[in-house]
Amino acid sequence: MSDPTIRRPLAAERRARILAAIEHDGVVRVSQLIDELGSAPVTLRRDLAQLEQEGLVVRVHGGAVLPDGAAVPAPPAPQDDVDLAEREVVRPKPGGSIAVLVPSLNYYWPGVIRGIESRALRRGFGIVLRGASYELQDERPILQRLLDDDEQIRGLLVAPNTDTAHAQDVIQWLADSGVPSVLMERDAQLLPSHEPVESVASDHAHGAALAARHLADLGHRRVGLVLSRFSPTSRKIAAGWRVACATLGLTQLEGFEPLLPDRSSAEFSSAVNATLDSALEAGLTALLIHSDPEAMAVIDLALNRGIRVPRDLSVIAYDDEIAQLFSPALTAVSPPRSAVGEVALDLLVDRIADLRQPNRRVLLSPHLNVRESTAPPTAEAAPSR
Repeated sequence: MSDPTIRRPLAAERRARILAAIEHDGVVRVSQLIDELGSAPVTLRRDLAQLEQEGLVVRVHGGAVLPDGAAVPAPPAPQDDVDLAEREVVRPKPGGSIAVLVPSLNYYWPGVIRGIESRALRRGFGIVLRGASYELQDERPILQRLLDDDEQIRGLLVAPNTDTAHAQDVIQWLADSGVPSVLMERDAQLLPSHEPVESVASDHAHGAALAARHLADLGHRRVGLVLSRFSPTSRKIAAGWRVACATLGLTQLEGFEPLLPDRSSAEFSSAVNATLDSALEAGLTALLIHSDPEAMAVIDLALNRGIRVPRDLSVIAYDDEIAQLFSPALTAVSPPRSAVGEVALDLLVDRIADLRQPNRRVLLSPHLNVRESTAPPTAEAAPSR
């Protein structure tokens, strides 16, 4: 008998994780997926068949591979730190190195990294890349090792975890390190002067406003926001959403801003179900959900309950990493990931060349990709179960 306390990934999440695995290694095996996802072989084979039908994979005996012509990624370098899952990639260093530390080498950050690498190549710098984790409490030991291990490092591009007890210590360490640094998708201040730290970030508040305006233009009036509990982006999305809804005259249910737990937690499915219950009981006709996998989970459960998307419930995803792969393809807010990396690299190289210039903080605007998951509201009431 299966353990009821173990959460099984929903269909959308399973397929997203299958795609992430095959894009990482170029191949995926059913036996591997059984261990990682805890799903039945017949379920996983059905997922692979669906992905093959969509042209995203080619099934082979025991698993699947990338389609012909798709780039097969290089194998990861060995992990070498005991206190976190991290990978190091070292690029040539014609003019010195830029060290990059991001909280993930999978979701969201690969687009930023590609922007960094392309711009670094043009400007004659190599890249030393490390991926940490969102659970890491203190990045200082890793940053110190980066500087100790490579004397050619000229600057640091960092996305620290700003929701930990050590967050301010990390910011102060960067300022005191003697190495120029720029934050990516983060903002912070030095204490006690409250001087802002140089940074490049997506304007997530504006991204949320784009979503609200799209729903208002379609005729929606009762809308809701669903957020990822542990994402540093969530509070910026929430701030922009509240202001935009008030400006546009959109009604939000008092107190309805659910924070979904981590997708790997046992309570994720029940939290998604409770969120859907609350939305339907309040008569909401549209939701903005951060991020893509959470949006897919909500839609999966809605469809299982006979709720039609977008006819009964419109959904906008925030991040647009894999939103277009879902069925229906998700309307999504897409932050300018590659541009964040490019601009951050430029700011850092300019800082290396002239330490006396004023600090710059750059906000880049996301854009909205309208697809199949949003439509004008109908007069028909959606079923509650």
